[in-house]
Amino acid sequence: MQEILLSIPFGLFIAVLLAASLYWWGGRISAKGRPSDAKIASYACGEELPAEKLQVNLQRFFVYAVYFMIFDILAFMLATSLASPGRLPAAYALVLFLAIAMLLPLVRQK
Repeated sequence: MQEILLSIPFGLFIAVLLAASLYWWGGRISAKGRPSDAKIASYACGEELPAEKLQVNLQRFFVYAVYFMIFDILAFMLATSLASPGRLPAAYALVLFLAIAMLLPLVRQK
């Protein structure tokens, strides 16, 4: 009997039974009623807002994506080159910082 109680299928069955009973019990004791039209509106307080078109600056997004890639590559190269101290990690960092310096004028443009 102990082998059956400790088996994986029996434990799964008990877990599913417990979850179903909690779901059923929660549905029985939850508050009932219909939501008002204002509550199911797109804006919860019921205030009407004008629709606005979202303008995304793709050039700025691209610059930030390139920054992320540069710092990601820098972190990876420095983490993997710590076993060989000397000029190699410094050269990696110098090349990547030069790439960042070339991108700085693009960020300052609006």
